[in-house]
Parts: sequence; C-alpha cells; structure tokens
Amino acid sequence: MRFLTKTSIRKTVTAFSFSALIAGFVQAEEFTLTSTDIGHGEFMNEAQVFQGFGCEGGNSSPQLSWSGAPKGTKAFAIFAYDPDAPTGSGWWHWQAVNIPAKVTSLAAGAGTSDGAKMPKSSLQTENDYGVKGFGGACPPPKDGAHRYQFTVYALPQMLELPANPSAALTGFMVNANALGSATIEALYKRD
Repeated sequence: MRFLTKTSIRKTVTAFSFSALIAGFVQAEEFTLTSTDIGHGEFMNEAQVFQGFGCEGGNSSPQLSWSGAPKGTKAFAIFAYDPDAPTGSGWWHWQAVNIPAKVTSLAAGAGTSDGAKMPKSSLQTENDYGVKGFGGACPPPKDGAHRYQFTVYALPQMLELPANPSAALTGFMVNANALGSATIEALYKRD
C-alpha cells in the first residue's frame, strides 16, 4: 500500500495547478455573438417587429456577427426564439441552418423569406408564423416584456434535414450536434 506524503501531495498539486494555468492560456477565445441592431437585455426597435397579427414593424432580422467559434466548426445555425409566448412551447421566429463556417456575420434584413440575402448553402425553415425566414416580435398586448433569444450555434458539419423540417426537429438536430453557442437576449413588449 502506498501512502502520500506532504511532499508528494505538494508536487501533485503544483503540477496540476501549472497544467491548469497553461490550459487557460492556450484555450480558444470565447464564442460570442454581437449585433449593431439589438443588445442583450435591451428593448428591440420597430425594425425587428412583425408586420401583421396587429403589429406594425419592419419585420427585419437584426444584423448579427460572431467570433471565437470552437475548433472543428464547419457550419453555423441561427435561431430566434421567444420562450415567453403563451403557447406552452414558446414561439420560433427564425431558424437558419447550414451557414458555412467562413461566414461570421449576417447583414440586417438577411432573413427574408426568399433567402436571397442568406449564404447559398443555408436553409431557413418555416417559423411559427408559417413562412420561411425571419418573423419579428409580436407578443400579445399587455403581456409584459417577452425575451427574444438570438442564438448562433457552431456545428461540426452541415446538417441533413428532410424537406420542410419542423422547428422541433431542427432544434433537436442543432442541439444534438452543437459544439458551442452564443446568445443575445433582447426584449420587446406591446402596451
């Protein structure tokens, strides 16, 4: 039976501490998502509000940029989701997948239903308004502030999805394969 001495414990702790310190220095930069149009914890403007269902906005997806993707990233997905929608399952405002790894930003308004401003290999699935592309914020009046989670996911490969996948299936496939994610949670309410 081997007993640990104070000296051997000290050497082990020192070696472990040194290894942890070195690992911290070589760790990749943090995966982050930024936007010139929306801010974390801030209220969105009318440009990101839906046009219809009693809402009058620009229905324009916000500008988004990301950096620090994990090693092995071959594609990205972007979701916009309202967990506060009174549906029992939230509300999918946007799901875009298979954005090539070389793309690290989308211009404001990129989420049009025709996909003309999206990277060629990308796929926008049907949102909960029933159309492909971005659908802006439109919470019920007097329902308080809703949270709109814009998330970019790093993926190890392009996803194989069936034609017209459901939001749940798309969400499952992205989350099951994600190497990492970064989120901006913006707010919006109707009085």
